[in-house]
Amino acid sequence: MKEIVVISGKGGTGKTSITASFAYLDGREIVVADCDVDAADLHLLMRPDFAISENFYSGVIANIDQNACTKCDKCAEVCRFDAIPVINKQYIVQPLDCEGCGYCARVCPVDAITMEEQNVGDWYISTTKVGSAMVHAKLGIGAENSGKLVAKVKNEAKKIAEEQGKKYVLVDGSPGIGCPVVSSLSGANFVVLVTEPTVSGIHDLKRVYELVRKFGIKTGCIINKADLNNAVEKEILKFLSENDINYIASLPYDETFTKAMTKGKTIMEYGGGSIPRIIEESWDKIKELA
Repeated sequence: MKEIVVISGKGGTGKTSITASFAYLDGREIVVADCDVDAADLHLLMRPDFAISENFYSGVIANIDQNACTKCDKCAEVCRFDAIPVINKQYIVQPLDCEGCGYCARVCPVDAITMEEQNVGDWYISTTKVGSAMVHAKLGIGAENSGKLVAKVKNEAKKIAEEQGKKYVLVDGSPGIGCPVVSSLSGANFVVLVTEPTVSGIHDLKRVYELVRKFGIKTGCIINKADLNNAVEKEILKFLSENDINYIASLPYDETFTKAMTKGKTIMEYGGGSIPRIIEESWDKIKELA
C-alpha cells in the first residue's frame, strides 16, 4: 500500500479539485483521506455519507468549580494568557484563551480547578459517491492540535486500506507549511505539489518544497492555470528541473473547473475541454512514479 499526498504552498491553486478528480478516477480502488482539517472541503465534491462519526479529544483546558472557588484571585494573577476574567463576580475560563498549561490548577489553594480533556473536533469514516472509503474530519473553531487530528485521519485511512487490500491512500493535505502539512507528509511515499504561475505561487512552491525535501520523499508537480503567465510557468519549470522534481503536467485555465465545483462535481464528471484527459494521464503517471 502506497500513500500519495497532494499539497500546495498556498490556497486557491486547485489542489482539492485535482485530488477529487484523482479520487473519482480510481473509485473503489483507493482510500481517500481529507487531511485539510482546518478548512475541509473535499466532501463537497466527493459527497461522503458520514456513516461513522466520533469526537476527537486532544489537549486540556482549565475548569473552575464555582462552588469550591473562594475567589482568591490567584488563578487570574498567574495566568499569562489572561484567560480567567471575572464575569458576574465569578472567575470564568475563556476557552479560546486558555492554553492548557495547568498553572492555575497548581496554585489554587482549594483545588477548585481541574484540567479537563478537550473535544476539539470530529472525525468521520464514510463511503463516497464513487464507492471509495473516505476518512475526514472537522476541527473546531479556534481549536489547536490540528496536526494530531491529521495523524488520526491518516492512520485510520491506512488501517482501512490495509484491511481492504487497497493499493493507495490518497491524501488531500493542507496548504502552507504548518503543523498539519508536516503531519500529512509523515510516512508518505509520493508528494504531488500543485502550484500556479503567479508570483505568490512560485514563492510558496519553493517554500513548501524546502519542507518536503527534508522528508526525502519523491516529489512531482502539477502547474494549474499554466497559461495565465507563460513567463512564470517557465520559471517554475526551471525550478523543477534544477531540483529534480518530476514534472507531471500543466493544466490550462478553464472556467469549466469552476462550473463543475458549483454543481458539486469533479471535472471528470462534468467533462469538457482537455483537462479531464490531462488529469487522467497525470494520475497514471503519479502512480507509476510512486
